[in-house]
Amino acid sequence: MSGAFSALWRQGGRAGLGDVLARDWDVLVIGGGISGAGVLLEAARRGLKALLVERRDFAWGTSSRSSKLVHGGLRYLKDGHVRLTAESVREREMLLACAPGLVEPQGFAFAQYDGARGRRSFLAGLAIYDVMAGRRERHWLDADDFLMAAPNVKRDGLAGGIVYTDARTDDARLVLRVLREALDHGAAAVNYLGARELLRSGDRVCGALLAGDGTDYEVRARVVVDATGAWSGPLHGGGPRLRPLRGSHLVLPAWRLPLARAVSLMHPHDGRPVFAFPWEGATLVGTTDLDHAESMDRAARITRAEVDYLMMALQAQFPSLQLTDRDIVSTYAGVRPVIAGKEGGAPSQEGREHVAWSSAGLVAIAGGKLTTFRAIALDALRLVKEQLPGWDDPLDACAVFAPVPQVGAGAPRRLHGRYGACAAALLDAALPGELARIPGTETAWAELRWAARCEAVHHLDDLLLRRTRLGLLLRDGGTAHMERIRAICQPELGWDDARWAREDAAYREHWTTHHGLPHED
Repeated sequence: MSGAFSALWRQGGRAGLGDVLARDWDVLVIGGGISGAGVLLEAARRGLKALLVERRDFAWGTSSRSSKLVHGGLRYLKDGHVRLTAESVREREMLLACAPGLVEPQGFAFAQYDGARGRRSFLAGLAIYDVMAGRRERHWLDADDFLMAAPNVKRDGLAGGIVYTDARTDDARLVLRVLREALDHGAAAVNYLGARELLRSGDRVCGALLAGDGTDYEVRARVVVDATGAWSGPLHGGGPRLRPLRGSHLVLPAWRLPLARAVSLMHPHDGRPVFAFPWEGATLVGTTDLDHAESMDRAARITRAEVDYLMMALQAQFPSLQLTDRDIVSTYAGVRPVIAGKEGGAPSQEGREHVAWSSAGLVAIAGGKLTTFRAIALDALRLVKEQLPGWDDPLDACAVFAPVPQVGAGAPRRLHGRYGACAAALLDAALPGELARIPGTETAWAELRWAARCEAVHHLDDLLLRRTRLGLLLRDGGTAHMERIRAICQPELGWDDARWAREDAAYREHWTTHHGLPHED
């Protein structure tokens, strides 16, 4: 990463931004979620001069609010989407191989009760799943063995259960790792810099007018890529019709809902799949699938009805635990960028395929899922290639991340997975005691210091909701630890006391509105 650009990531600086943006770019990527980050990396590693801009924070939207799963998608196979499932399984296996510590295997358990249907088709689907992944697993357990895998499930009428393996991740850290890899290949990425409109030369798009911190910048590029996901469309007015679907989640303490595996179940009200799994030292529960009718300019948030829906599922599957609202640590909701199918279809019946299209000087992508971000990026670059005479890269698929020296189990593996080549510098920057975990999480105090110093933090919610996930993992967004967080981060960020006070107040208000329990709808 160049010295001029590295200053933009240190203490959220803006020094030299005008000089960076004035360069001649091959590709300008608009949108700082996982799809945009993937396009940036694949373009930069192939020698293109590539810039990404994001009007809010990196991973602010869907890519920090997903279900945190890197999965093949068994339900897509059931619905006949064999190509999507095969692609997802391939990408899952690649990420497991190249990002240990960031993308990790996650076992799933699905209880079967007397009289339930679908066991044979489920097992048949898993056999196909295994073939796609090049592995073979035992999938059926009798009741006694299943209770060893998922001891707190309802026992009345339990016939046994189905087990299988997918993967989990920290979605926001995955975005940051992809962006960092892109920077190492010479790319640039700037947050809090939005695209106001596209620039044109005749009928051809030739760049964008960007706005940030009260300043406008005209940035020229040979091709502009719209990777704004659920926000796609207004900038250029084209593309397929999107159907924004909200998925909401609960976070509970691990001690109240202790799980060795993820537990999947069919919701007792409508038969939709719901899951709970161990994540980052807590237990994550999801998800809903509802049309999102609110303005896309506001952050999504869970509704009271969605809380009740998810709690009903938990209480039905884990009756002995007697879970209540008081056990909920936090909530979050994200909006999926789903391509609309035929009118009147249920949200859960919509497909998760992605599409890419182009016009003169413009490529746009929409749809897709977290797992397949590399495939989405390569499809976008195939359209970019058509508009860049002389650029003749074969666009072969390769591992997303360059190899990082392997280390032993525990914290070093986790840090290497999340920070890649920066892990050694993070460890060197840690002060005595800062490699200890923050209680109730798997996060080290040193991660706060590193993020504040080197990860383009502009606001406190960047630090606590995306660079780390303390705002989701700790009650009241981690404010009980704010004194120590401030002692570590305020000097690194270069904020005076007045700035810290404003950020603290804004964070607490945001957390209460978007991550606390909602009032009645």
